[in-house]
Amino acid sequence: MVSRQLRKRGIRDERVLTAMQTIPREEFVPLEERVCSYRDEPVPIGFGQTISQPYMTALMAELLELRGSETVLEVGTGSGYHAAVLGALAARVITIELIPGLVQQAQENLKRTGLGGNVTVICADGSQGWPAGAPYDGISVAAAAPEVPVSLVEQLRDPGRLVIPVGELLDQELRVVSKEQGKIEWRVATLCRFVPLRGEQGWR
Repeated sequence: MVSRQLRKRGIRDERVLTAMQTIPREEFVPLEERVCSYRDEPVPIGFGQTISQPYMTALMAELLELRGSETVLEVGTGSGYHAAVLGALAARVITIELIPGLVQQAQENLKRTGLGGNVTVICADGSQGWPAGAPYDGISVAAAAPEVPVSLVEQLRDPGRLVIPVGELLDQELRVVSKEQGKIEWRVATLCRFVPLRGEQGWR
């Protein structure tokens, strides 16, 4: 996975590559889907949701440019795999999931693998962020929004980075939103396709 799907496609952050080489992705995939754990494609995890393809997980983590001391907010916990990767790259991760069944699944996966020591899983509307933990050095959103949620931009530290898919229900662009000296700028990293972001500031 690391050599063929990540390095060959341009992932260069060695901390990201090491995290994804050491974290057992199969432990975050349902038993009936584990044969697909290392394929370069999304894998169903139940409740109509998926675990993102390895390349997209690596790209989103790399775009945050984490160095190890940051507090990161993740929106869309899923099975907890991306939270585990972020936990290996940052000091603290708060991850928000709307679906109670996935919250339980993620908590169990993180506990079983011993990767949840600096990860807090919360059941809430992630489109509104989590003000109690703000400001965040980085925010990663694993579901597509029609627009960048204002709450997430407000909870981003200055300087800070937000990585989020934005667009229509079926096709989006992965945006990197930067806040620095009070100025908000964004660029498109790639085209993508994510499940919809549900909630007050997502798709209702």
